[in-house]
Order: sequence, then C-alpha cells, then structure tokens
Amino acid sequence: MSMPDTPVHDRLSGRADPHAVMHGEIGKRKTVVMKFGGTSVGTIERIRNVAKRVKAEHDRGRRVAVVVSAMAGVTNRMVGYCAELDPLADPKEYDAVVAAGEQVTSGLVSIALQALGVKARSFQGWQIPLVTDDAHGKAAIESVDGAALLACLDDGIVPVVAGFQGVGPDGRIATLGRGGSDTSAVAVAAAINADQCDIYTDVDGIYTTDPRIVKRAKKLDRITYEEMLELASVGAKVLQTRSVGLAMRENVRVRVLSSFAETDDDSGSIVVDEDEIMEKELVAGIANSHDEAKISVRNIPDRPGIAAAIFDPLAAANINVDMIVQSVGVDNMTNMTFTVSKADEAAARSVLEKAREYVQYGELLTSHSVVKISVVGIGMRSNAGLAARMFRTLADRGINVQVISTSEIKISVLIDSEYTELAMRALHTAYGLDAKEEADA
Repeated sequence: MSMPDTPVHDRLSGRADPHAVMHGEIGKRKTVVMKFGGTSVGTIERIRNVAKRVKAEHDRGRRVAVVVSAMAGVTNRMVGYCAELDPLADPKEYDAVVAAGEQVTSGLVSIALQALGVKARSFQGWQIPLVTDDAHGKAAIESVDGAALLACLDDGIVPVVAGFQGVGPDGRIATLGRGGSDTSAVAVAAAINADQCDIYTDVDGIYTTDPRIVKRAKKLDRITYEEMLELASVGAKVLQTRSVGLAMRENVRVRVLSSFAETDDDSGSIVVDEDEIMEKELVAGIANSHDEAKISVRNIPDRPGIAAAIFDPLAAANINVDMIVQSVGVDNMTNMTFTVSKADEAAARSVLEKAREYVQYGELLTSHSVVKISVVGIGMRSNAGLAARMFRTLADRGINVQVISTSEIKISVLIDSEYTELAMRALHTAYGLDAKEEADA
C-alpha cells in the first residue's frame, strides 16, 4: 500500500492524543464511522433505511460520521460511458465522471437524515480535504484533515462523506479505485480518532470463503488484520485491500455487518490485531479472483536485465503485476508469464507492444479463462505441509496448476476458471473449514 509512513491522525494539527481518545480518557461519547456500500443505498427506500440506522446510533448518544458509496450500478454505468468513448480515456476526466455517484448519494443521505430530524451535511472529498497522490483512477491517500468533520460532530451534526474520492496535488478530483469507499471510511475513522469503523454491506460478516460457492462456509467472529489483508488482496470482496492495510497501520477496528438485518454491538465480524484472538486457526479462509488476465511474453532473449525491461514500463504506467513465473526455453530464449487485473489488460498490452523493439520478444499472448485460488492463514508460519495439502487436493481432482505464488501466510495458484467451484469446495473441506452443523447434516 503506497502511503506515507506517518499515520493519518499524526499529520493533523492541533489534535488531541489519539490514544487518550481511543481509551476514553477524553470524554465518554463513542465515535463511530458508519460506511454504507452500493447495495445498501441502491434505492430511495434503502437510503431511508440507512438514515434510520444512522439516527438510531445518533440517538444512543454516539458521535456518528457516515461514508457512502454510489448507488448500486451507477459507477459501472459511468465507467461504461467512459469506455464507450475511449477505452484509454484521460484518467483525470475519467475520475471527474466516475466520482459523480458518491456525490449524489452523500446529498441524498443527508436529505434523508434531515427529514428524520437529524442535523446532517454532505462532504465531497475535496471539501474535507482528503488529499491523494496523482495516480488518477487508483490514487493513494496522503493526508486527511479531520478538523471540519470534528467541528460538525462537536455541533451535533452528522457529516456524510462521499467515499471513493479525494483531491489530487493538481486540484483535480482523484478516485481511489474500485471499492475505494472502504478506504475512505477507514481514513476518516483514523482522522477523527473513531473508536470503530462499521462497514455495512449485503453480507452479515466475513466468511471462510464465498458462501454462494461453498454452502458449508462459516462466519468468522474475528479475523486478524494480516489474514484479512491477504484475503482481500486475492479476491475476497467484503473489504478493499487498501482499506485493510490502512486499518492495520492506523490501528482502526473494522467491523463488517449487514445493512439488511437487525444488528447490535455483537453483530458481524471484526478485524483486529492478532493479539486479540485467543484461538488461532491454521487457515482463516479461501478466496478466489476472476479479475485476472494472464499475459505470456514468449521467446524472449535470455539476457541480464530482460525482466526489468518488461516490468519497469508496466510499473511506470501504474500497472500492478501479481503472479510471475519464468520458464527457460531453448537456444538462450525464455518465456515470462504473469497476471494483471482485467481492467489493466489493454494498457499492459499497449505498454508491452511499445517495448517490443527493445525486449525483442517473439509473441504476446493473453487469456481471461483463469482464476486465482488462495489459501490464507497465520498458521502457515509454523505448520509444514499446508502447501503440499493444497497441491495434493487439486491433483486428486485433475486440476492443473499454471502459476504459483506465496507469501508468509498465503499460497495462491492460477487454474482454469472452469474448475473454480470444484477447487473451492475441495480445499475448504481439506483444510477443515466446513461448518460442523452442515457437515454433520
């Protein structure tokens, strides 16, 4: 996650000590950030329900700040408009278009709260300001000034913040990438020293895997920042990767819970430090990502610096490369295979085609019919055999592994997408994650 080492709240001026606030030494009113995703605000009726939830927290005497996404489907529509005009549209103009959805939602939620008798006002990213770098379309947060939001809270006003957006160094709107409203919410929570950041969505918590694929998936009461960070980075949709990384760095407690069910202080799943979890499982969960495009650069002269010649221009274009494998061919030639997000495929092809004169590769191949399957757990640090279990489970079902990557607590493989459900279910059982009541039924 490309953010400065200085914590968000330490970059604010004239602020109270965050640890004193977090531990209740200054005042006793709990401060909560409530973030609502696109499905939660997808219709006017759902916006009214969101306003009722916010009012209920406000009526409990809590200081509440709200962060909202665009209404479901709106951002996709805006992205479609841009792509129809130009698949490689100017990122600054792209941001000006796709940020519009959150602006609308923040105003509508504020109106809904006012209709219930709750004082509220909307904030756009530039009004806070939430300052980002200049990587338009996938900008990273550099600082957040919580002063205006705190002034609202002190006056009993609920600030409703448009997520997903900030202001770049050029004064232009900059967006944080898909799912960026989660990151906005965590950044706001850090800036105002909130006790907790509640992420309301269409699921009731964090599961060991996607329950739509594996019926025996279990809801987790707690999960560590590290495990959630890895799961989010490899395809778990419940939280955006950068939001978890920021929460870990700023020590923001994040809770995931449903917008469509009755909830209380014990509802949902909470992401916390490893020290807060007494009984640690070997494997926390299994994720899959279909947002992968496999790119193979074939018949490359095998000489020093060739990898840099391929990946340096991709990095300069802000294209993230994930899984990488190099295979040595014959006659001093080599092949390089790696993955990028599907959204970056067109840009990656353009960059590599421009680099062809220097790299002198034979052909450039791409494939969308792949899926990344990942097993994540802090138990991998100290337990041998977990990787072998994954490979054996897949091999027993005739599933070929195309690419492998690992970290300290994660193993990821790239396989043919037609085997997604078979692989997920088999691995979930192999690692003992099946819910007992379902398994015994």
